[in-house]
Amino acid sequence: MGRLGERVAIVTGGAGGIGSAVARALAAEGASVVIADVRDAEGTGLAADLGHPARFVHLDVTSEDDWQRVLADTERELGPVSVLANIAGIIDWGPMEEQGPAAFRRVVDVNLTGVWLGMRAVAPSLRRAGGGVIVNMSSLAGLTAYAGVGAYAASKWGLRGLTRAAALEPAPDGVRVCSVHPGAIRTRMTAGFGDAYTAGQPIPRFGEPEEVARMVLFIVMDATSRRAVRSSWTAASWPGRRPS
Repeated sequence: MGRLGERVAIVTGGAGGIGSAVARALAAEGASVVIADVRDAEGTGLAADLGHPARFVHLDVTSEDDWQRVLADTERELGPVSVLANIAGIIDWGPMEEQGPAAFRRVVDVNLTGVWLGMRAVAPSLRRAGGGVIVNMSSLAGLTAYAGVGAYAASKWGLRGLTRAAALEPAPDGVRVCSVHPGAIRTRMTAGFGDAYTAGQPIPRFGEPEEVARMVLFIVMDATSRRAVRSSWTAASWPGRRPS
């Protein structure tokens, strides 16, 4: 059955790149994987390749209605969610003076607001599952900065802070919230970049989506192996929580 048998996972951006690698890794360990994306043909093809119980659902991460629909359908068909992998992300290249406000907002809406909507929607399901893990895909750009990707860097720095704040809230209920910060990964987003792009890295090559997926799987395995362990701290004693 695999080490994640009976676990239910939602993977946003699951139709390609890092998202599809994460979906494959979770499915290989026996999880029921919901591949959530706006790329219907690619997502449907991946679900068919993975086989039952993997399935594809259309999800615009910036839509609260889409999140509620996906969660309701997932719980009805598979049960409460144990894993949420927020992988969906976009980028807009170019100098700040050339980037319009609409493009900036779109990047932030997908990369940051979309993650917030997902965590907000799925957190109650994770509690009903008895605990679990949320993995948010940030970036090395969320730890440093690069020219020409201001909106992307802002969204990833914001995601880092959002993750740290969100981790404090459901922790007493056995829910962990983590972020992962890859460097340059060989995906559609980095298509056309030459080897010179990675020349200054300690390991001067592009990473592969499967390498990031293994890190996500490590986090998920550690969290779900202890999903039944609850904190003895009360809401009143937890920093940032108001007494009930």
